[in-house]
Amino acid sequence: MDAIKATTILAVRRDGMTALAGDGQVTLGNVVMKRTASKVRTLYNGTILAGFAGSAADAFTLFSRFESKLEAHKGKLLRSVVELAKDWRTDKVLRQLEAMLVVADTEQMFVVSGNGDLIEPDEGVVAIGSGGSFAYAAARALLQHTKLSAEELALEAMKTAADICIYTNQHISVEVLRRDV
Repeated sequence: MDAIKATTILAVRRDGMTALAGDGQVTLGNVVMKRTASKVRTLYNGTILAGFAGSAADAFTLFSRFESKLEAHKGKLLRSVVELAKDWRTDKVLRQLEAMLVVADTEQMFVVSGNGDLIEPDEGVVAIGSGGSFAYAAARALLQHTKLSAEELALEAMKTAADICIYTNQHISVEVLRRDV
């Protein structure tokens, strides 16, 4: 999987809460064009979280396709994301898109790429983008050594990534889902 530059997206699950965080920086080459972009959103009546790394136009195309899959499959995340990955891999136009997605609900989370990759993490943490490995490492350490909520943990891990990755900034958006108990 090639690394997508220019953003960081992190999903974390803990104690019935799923948090998806993204930074707000948009770069064009080595110039920061925008600091306050929103790269994470809720879908399907607030039951699914999605975030992107890569080209914004390509990501919006994928969001639209993914929302159609969610509608067609009545919000079933696994079925919808498998169908999106199949389309992405086999469609000539979609294969040219330069973006990656993280999608999650209260039970599952996945990374989806145009290579046909569909990855579900083992430990309830996943990250993509140029600062993804920094956020991932920070989140794993915080999971093991703190009692922070998923939302707090995602925010702190993203701050760490922003301190290290030049393509990630401190303007962090976090969306949260809570499992009904």
